[in-house]
Amino acid sequence: MKFIDEAKIEVIAGNGGNGVASFNREKFRPMGGPDGGDGGRGGSVWAIADNNINTLIDYHYVKLYRAKNGENGRGSDCYGKGADDIFLRMPVGTVITDRNTGAVIADLVENGQRHLLAKGGEGGWGNIHFKSSTNRAPRQKTDGKPGERFELNLELKVLADVGLLGMPNAGKSTLISAVSNARPKIADYPFTTLKPNLGVVRIGHGKSFVIADIPGLIEGAAEGAGLGHQFLRHLQRTRLLLHVIDVSPFGENADPIADARALVAELAKYDPELAAKPRWLVLNKLDLLPEDEKEARIKEIVSGLNWQGPVFKISAYTKTGCQELMEAIFRHFEALDLQEKREGKTEIAEEARSIDSIDANDPRFKTIE
Repeated sequence: MKFIDEAKIEVIAGNGGNGVASFNREKFRPMGGPDGGDGGRGGSVWAIADNNINTLIDYHYVKLYRAKNGENGRGSDCYGKGADDIFLRMPVGTVITDRNTGAVIADLVENGQRHLLAKGGEGGWGNIHFKSSTNRAPRQKTDGKPGERFELNLELKVLADVGLLGMPNAGKSTLISAVSNARPKIADYPFTTLKPNLGVVRIGHGKSFVIADIPGLIEGAAEGAGLGHQFLRHLQRTRLLLHVIDVSPFGENADPIADARALVAELAKYDPELAAKPRWLVLNKLDLLPEDEKEARIKEIVSGLNWQGPVFKISAYTKTGCQELMEAIFRHFEALDLQEKREGKTEIAEEARSIDSIDANDPRFKTIE
């Protein structure tokens, strides 16, 4: 399936039906009075998150989505039929923004989540609403209101816990295939990965997390060079970034330190918040180094980057060190979840203490009997 993570569409809700001015004309009711019904409501346009969809390809080809108008009212107290709403199913992780203002309309992060994109117009009133003791033959009626109309941008940001960063051919695709059931294309040339790949890493029963691999970044990616800049948005939801570095000395101008610094600079240009996310250093392709050179090479890279965070030494090809890395990631997430729960309990406790500190005799608080 072709991967599409951006689309532009237009949504138009239906107009409300018009009310009608009508009078009863039955044979034995010469003073039947007004009986004009209301118009029906116009159809609305909704977005629904669906985890069975993983691309915006449908919205790449069909750009316009229009709901039907409500029916007009009729005589004999007949109200117009309301139009059916239409529902647009989108992948979980879709961000919907107004193309003209840039405002975020919806962020679909949970399966089944619904959001109203364009509201249908209300139906107009018939003349039965205007009758009174002094206005027994009203000829007033109102027209239905127009439905809303918006031009929207759809942007898909995949939901993953861990994101893989690295230069082309750093071994990211090999790593995700080694630790999950994902099977991305792997070859010995740059830019083998042309679209994001997701894999589920299972540590044990009920213990898993999602890892994402995006195309490799090169210098100038924030300005549009290479392919990775098109998919950096998919890392914005991740909780942890793994910076994969090829430690092998092969290739022209092989300089992992300069490449790593350039990649971090591109992240900061694209999104400072993304660059500030927790990031671990993963030194890959250790199987290509002689045993007597490994420690010196690792020390050279770590000291050259002045790296103070966690460092993991692996070989994605032989899977050496991969299991230990995945287990460390899961323990990291467990610690984060525990910390969040504790902070939540602290906030609840503080709120309870503030409630207990209220003086019941304070005249500002009155008991309602």
